[in-house]
Amino acid sequence: MIDKELQIVDHLEELRKRIIISAVAFVVFFIVGFMFATDIYKWFAKGIDMKLSVLGPSDILWVYFMLATVVAIAGTIPVIAIQIWLFVRPALRPKERKIALTYVPALFFLFIIGLAFGYFVIFPMILSFLLHLGQDMFVTQFTAEKYFQFMMNVTLPFGVLFELPVVVMFLTSLGILNPYVLSTIRKYAYFILAVIAVVITPPDFVSDFIVTIPLFVLYEISISLSKFVFRKQLKRRQEEEKEWTVYEQGDTIK
Repeated sequence: MIDKELQIVDHLEELRKRIIISAVAFVVFFIVGFMFATDIYKWFAKGIDMKLSVLGPSDILWVYFMLATVVAIAGTIPVIAIQIWLFVRPALRPKERKIALTYVPALFFLFIIGLAFGYFVIFPMILSFLLHLGQDMFVTQFTAEKYFQFMMNVTLPFGVLFELPVVVMFLTSLGILNPYVLSTIRKYAYFILAVIAVVITPPDFVSDFIVTIPLFVLYEISISLSKFVFRKQLKRRQEEEKEWTVYEQGDTIK
């Protein structure tokens, strides 16, 4: 009983260490993002035909904080992934450790790809559609707060959701998930993804539809990748069973 309590304490201490390292990394990247917020702002605002306005001094600070937060999230993702890997590493076999480690850079790159997809594909489509709706009715003028808030609401979720295939592959390699479970819960997953699409997009059907379809495609890709990993695992187990059978037969002959 005492040994179990000590093990729990050790695990909690290790978890606390990993969380602290991740938090420190977030703060460091946040500071870096805050220092370069002006350059980031200029890059995002260069495609706008009008100059963004602010309604108060606090809005300027809010924009700085928001841009710095995006940089912090992007930079901290691989750090968090490594910390998770270090935390679960003792419970993994050598092959599982190597496989899990390869997912770390994939998480970062998929997050960046998701952001790029949201910013360069989805965001212009939604913004153009909404501007077209009101072009004969309103004088269009954006505040920096509203513009960047809208842009982040559209792009950030794609950065997170694009990591779904890697997460599914990782959980499949650990035996937590398998493609049959993912196929069984497909309709529930579709419902959740549709709700996410409705929440992160403006209240119009076209925007919801434009965002929902890529999310469904991502889920189907996740199922396909899970099947690939699952089949490789089955093949590896069959080979190990054959080797073990041959070894036992050899011992029996001796």
